[in-house]
Amino acid sequence: MSASRPLHIRSVAEQVHAVLLERIMAGELRPGSRLRQEALAEELGVSRTPLREALMRLTSEGLVEFASNRGATVARHELADMVHAWRARLVLEPAAARLAAEVRELPALERMRRSIARQRRVTDDVAESFAVNREFHTALVAASANPHLMQFARMLWMTRIGIPIFVGQAVHHPEDLLAWADQHEEILEAIERRDGDAAEGLTHAHIEAFPPEPPSS
Repeated sequence: MSASRPLHIRSVAEQVHAVLLERIMAGELRPGSRLRQEALAEELGVSRTPLREALMRLTSEGLVEFASNRGATVARHELADMVHAWRARLVLEPAAARLAAEVRELPALERMRRSIARQRRVTDDVAESFAVNREFHTALVAASANPHLMQFARMLWMTRIGIPIFVGQAVHHPEDLLAWADQHEEILEAIERRDGDAAEGLTHAHIEAFPPEPPSS
């Protein structure tokens, strides 16, 4: 008798997150619209605690913003800010890849390898694809063993590079989602063989090939 696979039981917060994410992606919740917590909690039949957890996760993904005078709102993503974040990555990540080839921080390299394997399995879940892609790139910077670079990367990926940018790329170039895994593997292999020139060049080319595109309206 084969071993049974463990069940994945989503928490209430995860279920609320999935519902709100779907509504944002479908355009039912438009950029700038307020997310009234009391009304949402009542509509979804949940308490305020899991709703707040879901909203905080959406904030970390760049989909929700909090303001003292308005509460939670669906984030507006200006293309100019997306471009600034993309250009920052073009400076930061290739340099981190070169450093990673010199120091080869093994736990971070293993994170990169695991994310590539996951990326090949995820093809139809935008939120999961985004999370796996972010994991690879933050692990890439972590492999440089430079805490300052890691802090900058975390700031970019957690507050400036959100799902809307990823969705725009996925919508306009769906065939590239699996190709990214191949490119990530090439970067990892260059780092593992201590080829700093290749690691830097491959990372720059990978990022440069996908400038930010807003999601289709």
